[in-house]
Amino acid sequence: MTPRILWADDEIDLLKPYIIYLQQKGYQVLTANNGQDAIEICRQQPVDIVFLDENMPGLSGLETLQDIKHIRPSLPIVMITKSEEENIMEEAIGEQIADYLIKPVIPSHILLCLKKHIHEKSIREEHASAAYREEFADIAYLINSASTLEEWQAVHRLLTKWELQLQEAGSSMTEMLLLQRKEANAAFAKFVQRRYPEWMQQHPGIMSPDIFKKKIFPLLDQKEKIALVVIDNFRYDQWLAIQPILSEFFSVETEELYTSILPTATQYARNAIFAGLMPEDIRIMYPQYWVEEGDEETKNQYEMELIAEQIQRFRRKDTFEYFKVNESDFCEKVIQKLRSSQQSLMVIVLNFIDMLSHSRTESKMMRELCADEAAYRSLTQSWFRHSPTCRLFERLAQLGYKVLLTTDHGTIRVENPVMITADKNTNTNLRYKVGKALVCKHKECFTMPNPKAFGLPAPNISSSYVFCTGQDFFSYPNNFNYYAQYYSGTFQHGGISLEEMLIPLITLIPKN
Repeated sequence: MTPRILWADDEIDLLKPYIIYLQQKGYQVLTANNGQDAIEICRQQPVDIVFLDENMPGLSGLETLQDIKHIRPSLPIVMITKSEEENIMEEAIGEQIADYLIKPVIPSHILLCLKKHIHEKSIREEHASAAYREEFADIAYLINSASTLEEWQAVHRLLTKWELQLQEAGSSMTEMLLLQRKEANAAFAKFVQRRYPEWMQQHPGIMSPDIFKKKIFPLLDQKEKIALVVIDNFRYDQWLAIQPILSEFFSVETEELYTSILPTATQYARNAIFAGLMPEDIRIMYPQYWVEEGDEETKNQYEMELIAEQIQRFRRKDTFEYFKVNESDFCEKVIQKLRSSQQSLMVIVLNFIDMLSHSRTESKMMRELCADEAAYRSLTQSWFRHSPTCRLFERLAQLGYKVLLTTDHGTIRVENPVMITADKNTNTNLRYKVGKALVCKHKECFTMPNPKAFGLPAPNISSSYVFCTGQDFFSYPNNFNYYAQYYSGTFQHGGISLEEMLIPLITLIPKN
């Protein structure tokens, strides 16, 4: 469809060369020599952009601008003026002009304006698609050649970057990228199965039990005021979604990815963070704080105690306060408590995203609101901006806290049901199973027949762990079709994927 320009100027006859020039470029140009006519044209027919003279007899450009915005609020209006008087420009900007041009208008500036406000989406889509096509082969090579965690982190960063860019541009290449991510996850799962046993002997980079030892304690040694904020179920792409909001209060000192232990579930990964130990070591050293899979107690009710034990175990004198935030009202209370706190370390756990993920599984309305990864990111961003959580970070910045923002594990959108048989005492998680007599014939699954060798507790002598990879999830033979239909397309965690295991570890410095 031919783009339509409305040009309103009391000297419109003198602009005929410009109009002919635009027509030759493929635009349809409507003209008006006063503000009232311009308003009527906008009222009666579709227009893509308005060029509006600031100084017209009768209705001024600013008055015309106001009336057009009342009729068509989203219509881009470019103000054309003879001067750059500050008061006029401020008023025009206040009325939400899209842009402005200074007389005499240069044709190339007009074209640039049109590209920016009419063709921007298509140009961005075209450029993003072309750039991704050029880099497609390089990404494929990185996936096939990655042999270290650092290289897999680079792959994950690159795929996530392109996912956000292509989504923002509305590119048709998004489907190709998703296929490439599936290939990456398949290769990453094989890498983890090969290398995970040796990771238990020597943690590569940073893993869940290393957060305090390698990140928190060194910062405390520098006499910094530290806030450790753990957002449950927080992915790298979600960090990128909220980063622009946090940039109002913080600068990013470091942006890292660390590796969650298996299972990528709160009971194991978060307890490992706060205890500084693998789950089996927690069970042995602090049996009073470990809750077995089959127990009905909350699996993470002793986090504060585990932090205290870790500090004592390293013979440190650090003092801390701990808050677990499950609702907005309590978040407001935490904000109020921050100012009076005298502790060197604040530990804050935010559960909203995990609650969102689980409610999406159970609620049809939430599934509609969070249909895919893009919607999931968008909802995360909206929650962050409009909830007390944003004010919490603002207050931390005001009080001079350096913030270590992280998570215990990520999540992945599952699609493929995998059949498993197990005894009745097996846990309910869809991405991993622990118990006796586990039988899964799917070749992609990762089995741990000797859990203790992997730092995991074994409820029974014959217990083993089985993990899903990629977008798989477990289903039982007697209700296979129900599980396949009900859980397909939901966000789950516990298994092996880039999204679940390679997760953000961000150091933020207050700007004030």
